[in-house]
Amino acid sequence: MTERKTDPIRPTDDEARALARDLIAGARFAALGVTDRETGAPMVTRIALVPGPDGAPLTLISTLSSHTAALAAHPACSLLIGEPGARGDPLTHPRLTLQARAEPADKAGLRDHYLSLYPKATLYYDFGDFGLTRFAPVAGFLNGGFGKAYRLSPADLMP
Repeated sequence: MTERKTDPIRPTDDEARALARDLIAGARFAALGVTDRETGAPMVTRIALVPGPDGAPLTLISTLSSHTAALAAHPACSLLIGEPGARGDPLTHPRLTLQARAEPADKAGLRDHYLSLYPKATLYYDFGDFGLTRFAPVAGFLNGGFGKAYRLSPADLMP
């Protein structure tokens, strides 16, 4: 008798779409995964994050950081959005892995928007070595808690 394996990925529904969008909208930081340009190895760092007016995540990063150089060389990247709550098993809290393509964003045009959501950046937003990066979604992988896994398209992720 052949054992049938159950696909752990659920059909994407409106509840999953809403949860993923809420995670993006509420995020003020994320883990960013890039490909290191010198070694070719994966590298992960924490970045500040806000949702852009179109719902795609934005970050303000310095050209002095190694992840800026990595994104310039290889714009394909990944974000992990969502943090464990104060109590309980961290693996039961929702999180979104967003595969994306990093692209330059209009720093001057989005200044007020970014600072309204991340006011602490007022200290360095106008520094010449800082640029605004938009993460254009390619795919999303939502873990909404134990047994709640979904694949999401770029359209599923945008409001």
